Amino acid sequence: MSESMRAPVGQDQAEDATIRLASVSVRYRVPRERMASLKEYTIRWIQRRVQYVDFWALEEIDLAVERGEIFGVVGPNGAGKSTLLKTVAGVLHPTAGRVVVRGRVAPLLELGAGFHPELTGRENVYLYGTLLGSTRRELDGLFESIVDFAELWDFIDAPLRTYSTGMTARLGFAVATSRFAEVLLVDEVLAVGDTRFQEKCRRRMDSFRRLGATILFVSHDLPTIAAMCERAVWLSGGRIQATGNARDVVGRYAAA
Repeated sequence: MSESMRAPVGQDQAEDATIRLASVSVRYRVPRERMASLKEYTIRWIQRRVQYVDFWALEEIDLAVERGEIFGVVGPNGAGKSTLLKTVAGVLHPTAGRVVVRGRVAPLLELGAGFHPELTGRENVYLYGTLLGSTRRELDGLFESIVDFAELWDFIDAPLRTYSTGMTARLGFAVATSRFAEVLLVDEVLAVGDTRFQEKCRRRMDSFRRLGATILFVSHDLPTIAAMCERAVWLSGGRIQATGNARDVVGRYAAA
């Protein structure tokens, strides 16, 4: 791990952080040989003939993100950025190390991943909202504000399969941020949709931050990371290359 561009987080500060990762590593086990079908894989697995290669998506990650902070994550494809967010969200469990997250989490990882294409937008609001932990009664009260934010009243009773990618992302963002969450995990969601709606999403994220939310923000848009984030981390090959002031980290990553 390369030397950090700022002093290591103190023990007391790390203990009080909203998000804390201590020596976190995540390993994927990948079959060495490519299987032609699930049947072939199952037969080989029963016969104990499947050989695996260990792939470490994250290695020895130490981070502490404070309450009310927008913390950027940058790096090339395959660097471990999405794995980091999924580990913080609890979707993945670390192979080693410890993850501590304080407060309700709104994971904006793959917007619309919980949607069903044959259901209407209205039905998907309730489906996705329930998956994110809202009750039917809560969603009844939030429904109009969700559709207003997504600007989809003309399409809300149409099947989701008729929506464009941008429309689906707008509905997903609106549902995921319909209630305040102490922790927002944002993975490239601002890359979809027109400029006006992207700015609308940024304003909502900033309103959450002013209320004390902590935001972990992954993006390939380096100017946005530099402008929105106080601090950032640069990942490559599952390891931290640099962490510190967001503009400094972005500058080092861009120059690499």
